[in-house]
Amino acid sequence: MTPTNGMSSFNSKLFDVMDRIEYRRIISAEDFEDVSSLRSKAYKRAKMHVPSNNGLFVDDADFDPQAYVFGIYCDEQLISTLRIHHVTPDHRDCPSRNLFPKEVDAFLDAGMTLIDPVRHASDPDVFDDLPSLPYLTLRIATMAIEYFDADRCLSFVPPRHTAFYRRVFGSKQVAGPLLNCKGYDIDFSLLAADVPNELPKVYRRYPFFRSQPFEQRMMFASPDELGTMPLTIRPTARYLQAA
Repeated sequence: MTPTNGMSSFNSKLFDVMDRIEYRRIISAEDFEDVSSLRSKAYKRAKMHVPSNNGLFVDDADFDPQAYVFGIYCDEQLISTLRIHHVTPDHRDCPSRNLFPKEVDAFLDAGMTLIDPVRHASDPDVFDDLPSLPYLTLRIATMAIEYFDADRCLSFVPPRHTAFYRRVFGSKQVAGPLLNCKGYDIDFSLLAADVPNELPKVYRRYPFFRSQPFEQRMMFASPDELGTMPLTIRPTARYLQAA
């Protein structure tokens, strides 16, 4: 890659795309309908047989008290979505534990705090224009890691995606592949990133993952703490890079 302003061309291009990106915490019924439609479109294109709730791809876990659903918007269009679970020894509910209870409980029994990013769904029609979309979406996970001071970040993904998580986040496989997982009809492996060791490396390679504390707070603080929920949240990585 050719350096641009001290950055690789990949990082420079992604910063340019990030200027068009906004994040939104999904709370209203209208926004959940949009997320449901995007999930449906992405799952069908990927041939994932995810059960729906009377035609809606919204489930009880979306409303878990330690779950946070986000939409990623480009030029005001919803292009991707992700749900974050903040998992603690006292609150163990998360999709990764549903599939890999022994391995997840081992982390929690050791007193660790986990981030479980799930329900990743992106508009398949925008990939040609935005090949960086997985990075822009998973940036939310790095914000959650910092805000909640997590020890591990989990990823339960099809085996064909494990190379991406190993390369980008330094994740290591801890279980699987689990064949023909119920409710999905595809295989899944569980990976985990050792956050204290890996996150500094991630930021050095991919500075666009960085975020300022106030951005993290707007993403994850409770409505009572914020007073007024922000409609949209702009990425702050460029300000940190400039500093």
